[in-house]
Amino acid sequence: MPQSDALYERVAHGPEVPRGLPLVVLMTGFTDAGAAVSGTVDFMRVHADLQPVAIFDNDVLLDYRARRPIVTFDADHLTDYVPPRLELCLARDALGQQFLLLAGYEPDFAWEAFADAVLDLADDYAVSSMTWVHSIGMPVPHTRPLAVTVSGNRRDLIESFSGWRPHTQVPATAGHLLEYRFAEDEQSVAGFVLLVPHYLADTDNPEATIATIEWIARANELAFLFDDLNRDLDEYRGKVAEQVAANEELQRLIARLERQYDSYRAGTTATGESSPLLGGAPMPSADELAAELERYLANRPSDDDKGSTA
Repeated sequence: MPQSDALYERVAHGPEVPRGLPLVVLMTGFTDAGAAVSGTVDFMRVHADLQPVAIFDNDVLLDYRARRPIVTFDADHLTDYVPPRLELCLARDALGQQFLLLAGYEPDFAWEAFADAVLDLADDYAVSSMTWVHSIGMPVPHTRPLAVTVSGNRRDLIESFSGWRPHTQVPATAGHLLEYRFAEDEQSVAGFVLLVPHYLADTDNPEATIATIEWIARANELAFLFDDLNRDLDEYRGKVAEQVAANEELQRLIARLERQYDSYRAGTTATGESSPLLGGAPMPSADELAAELERYLANRPSDDDKGSTA
C-alpha cells in the first residue's frame, strides 16, 4: 500500500491556508443521480475562486481505462489532453468566507491510504468539520422537494433535516469511508444523501445541483449565489412539464409516486401501495417512465437548434 503522503503533492507557492476552516468533499463516481455532485464541482470551479493546495496522483489512484482522459483531435494532430483532477483547494463563498474543498473523481484504488492522506491534511490544517454530499436515484416524484438523508455525528443536522433513516447495507463509496474514518477520529462530520427522482437520475438536473450547494452552505454557514442555475432550473422544469402534460401514462405514474411520497411524509402508507422511501416493491413501469423522459430531455432541440437547418 502506498504511503498517504505519496498520494498527493502540495502545490509549490500555494495559498496560505488559515487553520480551522471547514472541509467540503465532492467526489464523482459510483452514484451521482441528477449530476448533483458533478454539477456542484463545475459550479465551484467557476464561482468559488479555487486555489489548489494539494493535487492527488492520478497514476496511483485512477483507473484510466474506466475513466479515460479526453484528448482533442484537430484535423491531423492532437491539441489537448485533459486528465481527471482530484485536488484540495482553498475556496471562497459569495461573501468571501473561506473553506477547503476536496473535489474531483472518486479514487479507484488505495482507499485506505487515501483516507489516511485526507485525515493527515485535515489535521495539518486543523479543519473544523468535514461535510460531503452524494445523490442516489429513488422512486420519488419530481413535483415534490428533494428529500435528504443525513448521517455522521452532527446531531443538529440529523434531527432537523434527515427525511429518511433506513437500516440497510449499501455499496460503499470513498466518501463513506472518509465519513467513517473522520467519525472514528471524533471529528465533526456530516454526510448528505440527496434522493433524486430515479426517472431523472441520468439527466443533468439543476435542482439537484442547487440542493447540493444549499446543504453545503447550511452545514457550514456559507453563502452562494446561483442565478444561472435558477435559470437553468426553470428551463429544465419546463421541458419535463411539457413532456408529462403530453402523456397520460406519465401523469398516472407520477400521480402514484406523489401519493406514495405524501403518505410517507404523513407517516402512513397508502392502501395497497408501498412507500418508495421504505424500499417497497418496484413499479413495473418505472423504467418506461425513465426511458421516455430521459430520451425526451436528451433529444429535445435547443432554442439555437430550432432556428437552424440541416
